[in-house]
Amino acid sequence: MEIAIILVFIFGYLAITLEHPLKIDKAVSAILLGVLSWTLYALMGHDFHEVEHNLHELLPEIMNILFFLLGAMTIVELIDIHEGFSVITNRIRATDKRTLLFTVSLLAFFLSSVLDNLTTAIVMASLLRKLIPHNREDRLVFASIIVIAANAGGAWSPIGDVTTTMLWIGNRISAMGIIQQLFLPSLICLLVPVLGQMMFMKGTFEAREVKTSFKTNSFERNLILFLGIGSLIFVPIFKTITHLPPFMGMFFGVGVMWLATELLHRNKPHDDKHLYSTIHALSRVDTASILFFFGILAAVGCLGAIGALEHAATFLNNTVGNLDIIIFLIGILSSVVDNVPLVAAVMKMYTVEQYPLDSKLWEFLAYCAGTGGSLLIIGSAAGVAIMGIERIEFFWYAKRITLLAFIGYVAGAVAYLGIYWLMGHTH
Repeated sequence: MEIAIILVFIFGYLAITLEHPLKIDKAVSAILLGVLSWTLYALMGHDFHEVEHNLHELLPEIMNILFFLLGAMTIVELIDIHEGFSVITNRIRATDKRTLLFTVSLLAFFLSSVLDNLTTAIVMASLLRKLIPHNREDRLVFASIIVIAANAGGAWSPIGDVTTTMLWIGNRISAMGIIQQLFLPSLICLLVPVLGQMMFMKGTFEAREVKTSFKTNSFERNLILFLGIGSLIFVPIFKTITHLPPFMGMFFGVGVMWLATELLHRNKPHDDKHLYSTIHALSRVDTASILFFFGILAAVGCLGAIGALEHAATFLNNTVGNLDIIIFLIGILSSVVDNVPLVAAVMKMYTVEQYPLDSKLWEFLAYCAGTGGSLLIIGSAAGVAIMGIERIEFFWYAKRITLLAFIGYVAGAVAYLGIYWLMGHTH
């Protein structure tokens, strides 16, 4: 059974990566992959109740991410239809390609530590469409570097990446500990590929006209922008206070913005009011990307349920032996397989009694699982979101970005281990 499901996963994964030559949308392949994996598990498993139980355990995790994504995309679309992003883009005047790349990369890096890498990727993709409206090839390069920036920025913050959050909630790392230990390695992980890409970039973009004609007034643009960004920043605060899943905080933000837009446009004609409504924003959301997420998460969840991921982790433990190398390889593996079940498997393999709070194992795992996903476009939530929004092809990313991302990943890992050794930690 396990072999059959793994084979289905490999074929489904190939269909996703070969989306362009096959001319079949990756969402189709992902949905079929997810459903077929669980169908095989149900038909070939010995205990249907166990299959049902495992699926019911997985569903909240999947729904949490899908609803979170739906809420984040809705907020971003609301900001966009109110022309709120022009408040930021009008302030970024750089036309030199290198300067602009450096600026937006650092913006994404710090933004993702406060929001999270998925939301940051969605926000930055919208900004890039305003900053680089015409040159698609350059925009794809910028968007790909944003994936690296968002993942690197999320790794050093307890609320920036879902895996770092898992380790934080699971009492493996402390908030201040992870910030102190991973900030510099994460920054190096970003700067190495950014500086590498800057070497290949020349020239300038056409000077963008600063947008001066708007359909919305200044008050509306500023209000919706700050309300939207504020709603996104409030999500981790909401979660900390209430201990409810993040999508509840995200939907709270959607609800507040929905109310604000209803009040803001209540005296306008019906057609004008509809253009700025949340219902209109929802119609613009890329639902195919959300369905793609469902398929991928369901398939990976099935691999976790049948024990394939734990078997892989145990195999690594028995054959490699060295923990640093194992965690480093798990980071690379997270570019192929979702990092959430991988980190969950590692947390099951090694206990808090063996490796207490802020042990090197957990800190290095947070770095590797958080940044390793940048090696492939479908290796992280940020990458998948950017792939859906900009229609980046798997092989284009592999050819243009993967090597730079890998060099940055290795540089950050060496930096972490070097700092750890220099500081003479004993845990």
